[in-house]
Amino acid sequence: MRTSNKKNIVIVPFESMYSRAFKDLNQWWIEKYFKMEEADYKSLDNPQSHIIDNGGYIAVALQNEKPVGVCALIKMQNTGYDYELSKMGVSPKVHGKGIGHLLATCIIEKAKELGAKKLFLETHTSLVPAINLYKKLGFKEIKGVATPYERSDYQMGLEL
Repeated sequence: MRTSNKKNIVIVPFESMYSRAFKDLNQWWIEKYFKMEEADYKSLDNPQSHIIDNGGYIAVALQNEKPVGVCALIKMQNTGYDYELSKMGVSPKVHGKGIGHLLATCIIEKAKELGAKKLFLETHTSLVPAINLYKKLGFKEIKGVATPYERSDYQMGLEL
């Protein structure tokens, strides 16, 4: 899947050459606002085996062939949700340029392609721009899905 917009951004599927960018772009924001947790290391250190090989997907935003954003679609089990929109990280150099929206839209479309009916995500109430983006995309606040993250205090769902 390749999507582009007027900002010279192209969205491509994850390949192993993007492993470092996937980790770095996520670790940057996690450590800026919170701390890395065990569940972060599992998916960021092993995106192929932890996400892709388990039926998930990772979108990579490229600007001039360099990764500037990433977002994962993680297969969920026994939660009432098919997939989780997760691990969205965008380089601070390109914040405010709509790359998060482009990535999330791509992930939602991929979930539909895979037959998903419901998407889940979790975040923190301090990440207001992220929550506003998710609301724009149609996500609504939910409660009650078990989380492996100490930092998670806000959950959202989207019916596709």
